[in-house]
This record gives sequence, C-alpha cells and structure tokens, in this order.
Amino acid sequence: MHSFQYYIGLMSGTSMDGVDAVLATLVGTQWQGVCAHAFIAYPETLRQRLLALQTPAHNELAQAAVLAQELAHLNAQAVKTVLTKASIEARAITALGCHGQTIRHAPEQHYSIQLMDWALLAELTGITTVGDFRSRDLAAGGQGAPLVPAFHQAVFASEQHTRVVLNLGGIANISVLHPQQPAFGFDTGPANMLMDAWVQHNWQQKFDYNGTLASQGQIIEPLLQAMLNHSYFRQPYPKSTGRDLFSFDWLNQYLTGQENPTDVLRTLLELTAQTAVTAIISAAPATNDVYVCGGGSQNQLLMYSLAQLLRQHRISLHSTDTLQLPAQLVEAAAFAWLAACWYQRQPVATHHATGAAGARIPGCGYWA
Repeated sequence: MHSFQYYIGLMSGTSMDGVDAVLATLVGTQWQGVCAHAFIAYPETLRQRLLALQTPAHNELAQAAVLAQELAHLNAQAVKTVLTKASIEARAITALGCHGQTIRHAPEQHYSIQLMDWALLAELTGITTVGDFRSRDLAAGGQGAPLVPAFHQAVFASEQHTRVVLNLGGIANISVLHPQQPAFGFDTGPANMLMDAWVQHNWQQKFDYNGTLASQGQIIEPLLQAMLNHSYFRQPYPKSTGRDLFSFDWLNQYLTGQENPTDVLRTLLELTAQTAVTAIISAAPATNDVYVCGGGSQNQLLMYSLAQLLRQHRISLHSTDTLQLPAQLVEAAAFAWLAACWYQRQPVATHHATGAAGARIPGCGYWA
C-alpha cells in the first residue's frame, strides 16, 4: 500500500489575475485533500504584457521567452509561500504540476500555448516540475481542453447520482459526472472574461466585486440575443474556447456605443448564466445538482442568476465547498493531481472531454 505523498498544483487561468498554489496530499493518484493554499497576484505591468501577447506583435517570440522566465519566478514565489504556510520543506514534495499562462488557444490548428519556463521553475524550487499538460492531448487529436473533468470525477463523483461541476473562470466549462460512465465536459463560453474586460475598460477596476455594478443594470435583450446567436454556442462538443474568440473586440462588434455601461455588464452576466445552463440541460438532462467552482463563484449576482435559471429545471446549485474542496482551489488542485498521474505513469481519460484518440499521460517533466 502506498503511503501519502505531497504534491503542489499551480494554476493561472484565462482571467490572468495571478497564480493559485495548492499543497495537496495523495496516496498514489487517490486524492486525499488540501493542506495549504497561496495566491500571488500578477503585477499590473506583467498582466498588460501578457495581454499584449494575445495578438500578433513586433518581437513577440523574444517577449514570450522573457515573460516565461518572469512567470517562473512568480510561480516559484507561490511555491515558497505555500510551503512556508504549511511548514514543509521543498524536499518533502514529490512533484509540482504547473499549468502555465495560456496566451493562445487554437485547437482547430492543433496548438495551445501555455507560457512558462518549466526548467527554470524546477531550478528555482528544487522540486520535480511537470508542465505542458495540453500538448499530448492535442497530438492525439484532442482539443487540449478542458483537462479537469477527469479530476472532477476522481474527487466529486457520486456513486448514485449524476452531478455537474461548473467551473467559472475566465471561460466557463462543465464536467458531467455519471455514476457508471467516464466524465466528459466542454467549454460553454465566457464566464468572467468579458465582464472583467468591460469593468476594467469602464471603471478601471479589476472585476465587479459581488456583481455590485451589474446589479445596477438592466438586461439589454437585443444585445443578449445577438450574442447568443454566435455559432460557438450551437457547436457540438467536444469544444473549447478562450480569449482568442471571446475578446473585447468580439464584444465591441455588438455594441453601438450608446449603451449604458451597467446595462452591458448585466447583459454579459446573463450571457454567462444562460449559455452555461443551456449547456448543462443539453449535456446532462438527468442531473439534479450542479456544483460551482472558480472565481465566478464569488459573484453573488451570477450565482443568483444561475440558481434562478436552474430552478426552472428542478436543479439545485451548490458550491464545491460542500464537497470538501473550496471553489477557489479546484483548478490548482487539478494540476497537483495531474502531476501525481504523470509521476505514477497513470494515463488520464481526458479524451472523453477533449475528443483525443484515447487516454494519455499528460505533461512533460523536469526532474529535480
């Protein structure tokens, strides 16, 4: 029988707000729990330079290489912080899993770029470092995303009931967890990304705390319907998306410039809620319970809107906190688990969500 091992998961999502670090214990690849958590915010200058890499620019290869090194230093800081919080030394950690910062996601061209100098991260931390989790899935014909449904099944699945996990990061994705079938999932569309961009543009705030600004607005029905008509929402799964599609420019093409900014924000919130719920109903009509994770779980108005829409289908809304894993930590925790799967040479059945040819061992490692 395995004794337990420590792993660290590092995640920075499409919102580009910073890096979450989670220290977790596993027995083999069996999840045990989280011991400590740390969050390191991106300095605004770093964030702006990362955002600039979303679009073609002069000298972008050199910029990307330099930023990858900066991100390694920032992630190493997150590792040190979480180790200090737990009073554990680096040599006690079996491996860390680091997702890196997505700057391009183009599954239709079989690539997805996560920025990170994983070799430097291994040097800075002295811990075996696993990264580049999406490439193997893409090579096997998959979308490379979402990778988390297999983790959600390992941690959140019920033996009796179908459950859905809804992750509200920059992008929203769902995982459908059947008791007797492999988990599958897909990106439903934007979650916080467009709302955050609109808030930054109009109010120079990072995000709409608790949905306070959006709650002052009214839904602009013609705008909502125009956005809902986008082909992505009707596309069959497997499917994944990102900032490449749902950008500030994408939103601007629907606007006249005469709209009240709070009304636009309220409409974007409704777009997130409606597209997520429509996806849940079509992919998991038998479910009674949806569990939310990710930063969007902190937006009270978004949670209220989701709960109202789901109630019409007799579906209850919960936070993953009720399943013993705090909503804010789920994605980082997934990369601790994926690092354990790599370390234990355990193939992961991501293909049910991504459309790849079969289960693969995701990731590429640098031994400490």
